[in-house]
Amino acid sequence: MGAPRRRQLLGELLTPARLALDPAQYRRLPRDIEGKGQPVMLIPGLGAGPGSMAMIRRYLRKRQFRTWDWAQGRNGGDVQSVLPHVAERLETLVKELDRPFALVGWSLGGFIAREVARDRPDLVSRVVTIGSPVLGGAKYTSLAGPYKRRGAQLDDIEATILNRYDVPLKRPVRAIYSEDDGIVSWQATIDRFSTDVKHIRVPGPHVGLGFSKRVLRHLPALLVGD
Repeated sequence: MGAPRRRQLLGELLTPARLALDPAQYRRLPRDIEGKGQPVMLIPGLGAGPGSMAMIRRYLRKRQFRTWDWAQGRNGGDVQSVLPHVAERLETLVKELDRPFALVGWSLGGFIAREVARDRPDLVSRVVTIGSPVLGGAKYTSLAGPYKRRGAQLDDIEATILNRYDVPLKRPVRAIYSEDDGIVSWQATIDRFSTDVKHIRVPGPHVGLGFSKRVLRHLPALLVGD
């Protein structure tokens, strides 16, 4: 397993043009499943803020889910420092609503969602990840080189993540991934350690997953229980 190939990264650069080709695709999304007010927290990927989850938010609200952003602004990538803040926000919301939240995270946001659920299963009903690395941290992503040049110890980070699996996930996880991903090696999105995990393969580049009809169409069913 290694970082994605350069030709896959090129596909990522072309994604905005591809998305612009067929805006009508979003009007043909399924409408048969309703969330009935189920609360969902949306967690963005590395370098992105709540606005990156706008398409997901819009579609879920149309399907009668209630959505909240993670209230941490742009995701700066410091997972260890942000985890307690996300858990604190969740705890406040869960007390207000008297029900646990589903978590939807894109890329690094999905990893954060899983780890919040691992630490605080009492606050979480289920997790849906989208193109999220669950092994290796940055090691198996297109950012491996830049991180290494800045002095990051990628092997140590990988070991730390593996050690997290000593505490099992107690909530169901549904992992959407793409073998076309040019940012995160798709093999690093596969969780072979946790028991209640299902993987859903879709086509498309990483930076388009949060806008893809092929991703959006799965979300309502995954959030209400597949």
